[in-house]
Amino acid sequence: MRKTLLALLASTLLVSACGTVRDSRINPMNWFGPSRSVPAASEENANPLIPQRSGLFAKRAVKVDTYEGRPFEQITDLTIEPVPGGAILRATGLAARQGIYAVRLTPATLDEQPVDGVLTYRLEGMRPDKATPQGSNPTREVIAARRLTNQTLSGVREIRVEGQMNTLVSRR
Repeated sequence: MRKTLLALLASTLLVSACGTVRDSRINPMNWFGPSRSVPAASEENANPLIPQRSGLFAKRAVKVDTYEGRPFEQITDLTIEPVPGGAILRATGLAARQGIYAVRLTPATLDEQPVDGVLTYRLEGMRPDKATPQGSNPTREVIAARRLTNQTLSGVREIRVEGQMNTLVSRR
């Protein structure tokens, strides 16, 4: 009984001490201090949600990777599957050699907007640095897909996927 009474008394004294040291650094409620108004950044293109890099690791900024894929030689299949909220564009390509990697459907326009109702993509892939065997058709075939939203598809009458030797088109 004495141990619980002593523990209760010690915890009561500890909690009451937080009230007497209201303005001290011991009180966890004062660690960040009160809020105050500061002037907004005046940069025109600054996004307030993206922090500016500063500090010890500021020079280790993330480098933007550029995609250096080359178009596939031949596009063999193009399908568009409707899904809730848009569609999935799937293209199958046939490369000249084996070993193509990082395959993508790259939009022909930067903002991925249709030009005269035509949305155009290129099936591209990265080539290996070393020489690779040609191989049979199934070993050189790749499939790439891209999700298209209803906003992207609004006003689109035709979707084109381009390769080096041919282009496949799907119309509404």
